[in-house]
Amino acid sequence: MVTFISCIVLLIFGYFTYGYYIEKMFGVNDERPTPAYDQNDGIDYVPMNTKSNALIQLLNIAGVGPIFGPIMGALYGPVAFIWIVVGCIFAGAVHDYLTGMISIRNKGAHLPELAGKFLGKAMKHVVNVFTLLLLLLTGTVFVTSPAILIHDLVDKKLALSIIIFIIFIYYFLSTVLPIDKIIGRVYPIFGAFLLISAVGIFFRLIQTGAKIPEITLENMHPDGLSIFPLLFFTISCGALSGFHATQSPIISRTTKNEKNGRPIFYGMMILEGMIAMVWAAAAMSLFGGYGGLKEILSQGEAALVVSKVSTMLLGSFVGTIAIIGVIVLPITSGDTAFRSARMIIADYISLSQQSILKRFYIAIPLFIMSFILTKMDFSMLWRYFSWANQTTAVIALWVGAMYLALSKKNYLVAVLPAVFMTYNVFVYILSQPIGFGMDLTISYYIAIILTALIIIVFVVQYKRMSGHSTFDLDHPVVFKRDYVR
Repeated sequence: MVTFISCIVLLIFGYFTYGYYIEKMFGVNDERPTPAYDQNDGIDYVPMNTKSNALIQLLNIAGVGPIFGPIMGALYGPVAFIWIVVGCIFAGAVHDYLTGMISIRNKGAHLPELAGKFLGKAMKHVVNVFTLLLLLLTGTVFVTSPAILIHDLVDKKLALSIIIFIIFIYYFLSTVLPIDKIIGRVYPIFGAFLLISAVGIFFRLIQTGAKIPEITLENMHPDGLSIFPLLFFTISCGALSGFHATQSPIISRTTKNEKNGRPIFYGMMILEGMIAMVWAAAAMSLFGGYGGLKEILSQGEAALVVSKVSTMLLGSFVGTIAIIGVIVLPITSGDTAFRSARMIIADYISLSQQSILKRFYIAIPLFIMSFILTKMDFSMLWRYFSWANQTTAVIALWVGAMYLALSKKNYLVAVLPAVFMTYNVFVYILSQPIGFGMDLTISYYIAIILTALIIIVFVVQYKRMSGHSTFDLDHPVVFKRDYVR
């Protein structure tokens, strides 16, 4: 219990200390017009207040990741707590803040545009593929996972296919309609369920004196799976997640003032880390050890653990509300995953989105592909999602590092987590069955070489870009859609 409480306190402390440092180092300009005003189109660029933006950002980034991931990561033991705290403060929140703020400085540009500007034009095309793959997988995963929870909640009296269809309809409407018409109105309601869920379980863990394990670096996984690199892919949301780099630009287009960046981008990542801590602690303490947790997980997906934790700690009525709070999380990430994908494709092909018909042109094919993917095995989708997710995070961190380096600011705050996760991304794809399936030890050594090559490429790119006196950090390449109406 001491470790659990201490980790929660450290997350809060991190926001007020390291978060403050990152904000001061970046250098906000509260007099600079934001894209919400100078690009206002009434669809995606709409000024909204800080509380609304912060809540939308939290619900956007906090899908099932900070719940399902920590539940599965709990099998590794309290080392999962360390990754959540350290990863969240020094990697995830920095990643989210830099992505959001650099986007604000660049007309609300999404990650592919930013990667093209700061890492080279070829990267724009590469990152488009990665982000769209990630968003499509995210949207699909976040259709099936809440559908399964709802299916269980209604005691299987409503067909799973009908539930999936209803979720798809909501996702489609939230993808094509102006952001303040559905998302801006229903999220406060969804947020209430989220708070009841997370806060309720947090206090019940303390009240019941749950036997939450104390800190240790020992690997507790019943199957002996390695911490490096698997833990950093099992727990992504809640520590570091590339999906957030696709969501922050949505809010960068609705943020009124740069000074709102820390509570919106850095702060909501810290809050997501706290949610992850709650679920990891509950999973470690309520099933008689790691073997018991593994047995529950073997009976189904992490959704079963969610149901059991909620009803065990909160009773049937409040537990049901808590389960609804968990259902809300993936739904409020799935809708913006598809919305973000539409916006990225529109930017890439220079298609104005003021006409709803043109939004349909992009949205309909996306949903057709996602529906096809729902027929795939969930666990396989999650593995591909995990790799695409952390690869996207790595790219976003390198973008942030280049921006800070060219700004003559402390780029190490982005470079250090970028190098760490670049190494893990290489180890993962080299060693895992979805990749090359190589021996883990050999993968460690090859990953060192590959990571060193990435660092060299970064340095070469920095020297090339720093030699261009005409390069403007905060004025992007003009989107063709600015002229194509």
